[in-house]
Amino acid sequence: MANLKLKDVAKTYGGTIDVLKNINLDIKQGELIVFVGPSGCGKSTLLRMIAGLEKITGGTLEIDGQLVNNVPPAQRGIAMVFQSYALYPHMTVRDNMSFALKIAKKSPEEIEKAVAKAAKILQLDDYLDRLPKALSGGQRQRVAIGRSIVRDPKVYLFDEPLSNLDAALRVATRIEIAQLKETMPDSTMIYVTHDQVEAMTLATRIVVLANKGIAQVGTPLELYERPNGEFVAQFIGSPAMNLLPGEVIATGPQTTVKMANGGVAVSDYPTLDSDMGRKVNVGVRPEDFLEVATGADFIFNGKVNITEALGEVTLLYFEKEPGASDAVIGKLPGIHSGLRGTEVKLGAVPAKVHIFADGESLLYR
Repeated sequence: MANLKLKDVAKTYGGTIDVLKNINLDIKQGELIVFVGPSGCGKSTLLRMIAGLEKITGGTLEIDGQLVNNVPPAQRGIAMVFQSYALYPHMTVRDNMSFALKIAKKSPEEIEKAVAKAAKILQLDDYLDRLPKALSGGQRQRVAIGRSIVRDPKVYLFDEPLSNLDAALRVATRIEIAQLKETMPDSTMIYVTHDQVEAMTLATRIVVLANKGIAQVGTPLELYERPNGEFVAQFIGSPAMNLLPGEVIATGPQTTVKMANGGVAVSDYPTLDSDMGRKVNVGVRPEDFLEVATGADFIFNGKVNITEALGEVTLLYFEKEPGASDAVIGKLPGIHSGLRGTEVKLGAVPAKVHIFADGESLLYR
């Protein structure tokens, strides 16, 4: 298994169109790194550059200390699982999984041992003699993963492997991938997805890509609890974090913000004397809102436009305020369908109140 180091990696098309630039990332052996970001941010392009399927036009890529910028894909010790299963339809599961080893001229004994080991890990023992058409979508994806495992690569690359599956199969296969990682703790995996649930549940660390570079790198909870800017704050988490305008009226270890709608927010984010009067955005995740009593301090108050009772929680959609970029969303535990059309005041504990200025978190300056 392997360590990877990307230093100032860039991708340019036609010498003028920058797709990625200044990508600096150290990936340690045993990590499962997930690339996430909006469509077109370069997630799959970066993965393909690591695989050698796209040329690196700037910077360096090292695998276990070896520069591999110009090393062919087949010699990088990397196995890739694609969005499409890419299985040979006329070959059995056994033949699909063993094909690369036959090409590499491995002995029949080595091939049989590797296929049996992979089949056991992926619970494919009973399907080895079936053709792909006789398998479900989740089983086909497991065969594609097994084809990678038998090669015993240094690095596993997954390019949105679950996007072609239905919702139930995505959940089941996501759990299987998590269990697979547990059985191979020293394996290094890089996983591309647009699904936040996959990122939050699978990743050792998440790499958020935006604006042709890396917006933030951290564990799932670090990105969720301490985003470094408004982009990451709203990209991680569903529904997205609410951002509400205000002005700093008290500084120190705790900060007080006078909200534009008349409320008051108290945050554990520290501020400086020079921040007094600064225009900021207060961030509160929908699930961190608490309904407050009449007369109590509130961060937001408004009329509930729509409610979505989901059983364990109820989503409250408020009427959009004039000049606001997005409507406010609250998430309260339990069923609160009777709140539709009523005025509701919401607050939050200081530890759950974020403060951003000029798009950046005051916690990271």
